Amino acid sequence: MIQADKILQFNPGDIAVNYKYNDCIFYALSVGVGMDATDTLQLPFVYEKNLSVMPMMASILGWGGRLTDPTYGIDNRMVVASDLDVELHRPLRTEDQLISQPRVSHVIDKGEGQAAIIQFQRILYQQDTTPVATIRNSIMARNQGGFGGSDGGLEAPHVMPTRAPDLTCDLPTSNNLALLFRLHGDSNPIHVDPQLAGKAGFNKPLLHGAATFGVAGHALIRCVLKTQLHHFSRMRARFAKPFFPGDTLRTEIWIDGLTVSFRCLALERNEVTLNNGCLLLHPE
Repeated sequence: MIQADKILQFNPGDIAVNYKYNDCIFYALSVGVGMDATDTLQLPFVYEKNLSVMPMMASILGWGGRLTDPTYGIDNRMVVASDLDVELHRPLRTEDQLISQPRVSHVIDKGEGQAAIIQFQRILYQQDTTPVATIRNSIMARNQGGFGGSDGGLEAPHVMPTRAPDLTCDLPTSNNLALLFRLHGDSNPIHVDPQLAGKAGFNKPLLHGAATFGVAGHALIRCVLKTQLHHFSRMRARFAKPFFPGDTLRTEIWIDGLTVSFRCLALERNEVTLNNGCLLLHPE
């Protein structure tokens, strides 16, 4: 059974984050950028000459790791990503030395036979303690509710527009994308081992939620931000259904001033995979 008090004490301490330009390039490759090597909109993220850094890379920096200690009471075979939220306080540099401070902020009980939701928050700081980014993410421990915890605490989902999308962007993904993305540190075997993915209820290994988020971010860069990455303020979304390596991600986009709404579908199945997406822009 979920041990909420124990989970809330999770504290891996400060984590040093040191990255260079090649780490920025590898992140871009791990979310499908560079599949078209002749695309001038992709090249700046995978070529060190005038390198641009994808804002979503903050999602993999200073991660505190999976909650695998048996005393937490979590059946990790049933754990999937629930949501992800990346807020930048300044643009990411092509190389940097930062400090990450990960914590568990909420443990939510959705009820007997339902899920337990565990939300994390971490802040990336410069060496002088100036904040660079705040990352919030939740995991869903399926069928592990009913432990007697609180049923609230998460921010309400972004409300989606009801009109037809203003823009649509289709991006293919490679069959080996999860094999690349797991090298950022999330070694959950459901992303690589067909047998274990099957035991968790999936017909094949699924892509990491943070990787799907990164592909969606690529679509938003192409259609909205373009070369103006400094306008990125905050991006968040909820994970609705699994997305698999090799699928095509269709991102539907609505632009309302400085608020950009989005949702993503696995095109081949016409199934929503990311929902309630919101990109907030810095003003001009």
